Amino acid sequence: MFLLRDYKDILKKIKNKKPLIHHITNYVTATDCANTVLALGASAVMADDPLEVEEVVIHSDALVLNMGTLNQQKIEAFILAGRKANDLGIPIILDPVGVGGTKLRSEALKRILKEIKVSVIRGNMSEIKHIYGIEEMTRGVDSISDSKDGGKEISKAIAQRHKCVVAITGEIDYISDGNQTFSIRNGHKMLTNITGTGCMTTSLIGVCCGATKDIFMATALAISIMGIAGERAYEDLQDKSGIGSFKVHLLDAIGGFTIELLEERGRIDGLSY
Repeated sequence: MFLLRDYKDILKKIKNKKPLIHHITNYVTATDCANTVLALGASAVMADDPLEVEEVVIHSDALVLNMGTLNQQKIEAFILAGRKANDLGIPIILDPVGVGGTKLRSEALKRILKEIKVSVIRGNMSEIKHIYGIEEMTRGVDSISDSKDGGKEISKAIAQRHKCVVAITGEIDYISDGNQTFSIRNGHKMLTNITGTGCMTTSLIGVCCGATKDIFMATALAISIMGIAGERAYEDLQDKSGIGSFKVHLLDAIGGFTIELLEERGRIDGLSY
C-alpha cells in the first residue's frame, strides 16, 4: 500500500534526521508541544523574540506558528520568521487558534496569510470556517462546530485558495492539498478533555514536514499518529476518567508509535475529486 510505504519513509527520516522544529507558540501548551516533538524523535526550540527569530529559523527544519496566546510582539515575530523561512524553503505550519473570536486574531490572520506563504493550516472546524469566510462564533479556542459539516469541501477550497495543505481536526479529520483529500477516523473523545492536543498535533505536523518535502503525506501521517496515540492512551488507563494519567499515556503512545500500529489501526480514506 503506497500510504504505508510513504509513511514508513517519513518515520525513518525523522529518526535519522532528528529535525529541529522552531515554535513561536502558545505559552499554555509550549511544554506539551516540546515533549510531543521529543517523543517522536525530533527537537524543539521555543524562540519568539523578534530580535532572534530569523537567526533561529536558519538552523531549523520547520516553523510552527501558533496563535493561541497572541500579542503584537508575537505577530511581528511571526512575520519576520515566516519571511525568513520562505526565503530558505522551510515549511511553515500555521495553527490559527481562536481566529474569529476577536478582531486582533482575525486581523493577524489576514496579515499572516498575505505576507507569508504557509505550507499547512491546521485548525478545528470553527477556525477553518472563519478562514473560509463562513461567519460562526468561536467560543474561546474550542470548536463549537462539527468536523463532518462540509469538511472535505471546505478543506479543498481553502487549500486551492492558499496553495497549501489544509487540515481540519475533529471527530473526523480532513486533510486536503486541493487535489487529493483524506479523511481520518482515528482518535478518542478523551483527547478533547485535556488542553493542548490540537497544539500538539500541529507540532507533530511540524516534525513530519521537517523530515520530507511531501507536505500532504506528512500532515496526514502526523494526524494519524495523534489519533492512534489517543486510542492507545485511553486503552492503557486504569482509571478511565483520569485526564492527568491520560496525558502521560498519550506522550508514551506517541513515543511508541510504529508503522505496524498504523497498518493495524489506521482508518484513512482517500477521497478523490
